[in-house]
Amino acid sequence: MTVATIDATRCPLCGQPNRCANEIERETGQAQPPCWCTQVDFSRELLESVPEHLQRQACICAACAAKAPAR
Repeated sequence: MTVATIDATRCPLCGQPNRCANEIERETGQAQPPCWCTQVDFSRELLESVPEHLQRQACICAACAAKAPAR
């Protein structure tokens, strides 16, 4: 059985680049400022909308986060 590789640089909801500063730093070795996502309060509904096998594997992008209903 082969497990598909999860791309942590892509949003698990839309597949677009998530621009996660943590992943950019990991890939480039260049220090990054804190990621925007560390200052956002993601709703439970948004987090639960991520497919189970992708939860806690990659950041949700800013566009998907902005489309989520406010808390």
